[in-house]
Amino acid sequence: MAAAKPRITLDPKVLAGKPVIAGTRLSVEFVIGLMADGWSEADILANYPGLKHDDLIACLAYARDTLSSERVFPSAA
Repeated sequence: MAAAKPRITLDPKVLAGKPVIAGTRLSVEFVIGLMADGWSEADILANYPGLKHDDLIACLAYARDTLSSERVFPSAA
């Protein structure tokens, strides 16, 4: 399902170009970090009332897409 407006944006003038949730200064990295630290969706939405469920899904999708294009080269060790 494509959104009419991208939820994740990259702008060199905002957080040095890190991917952020559109209209905020909350980076994808920060939101994924909250999830990794055990914050539930309800916790995040309660503490950051400007966010929506779809913003969190967009962060997860961005992380998935970024990792899917990552290449791993085994070391010779």
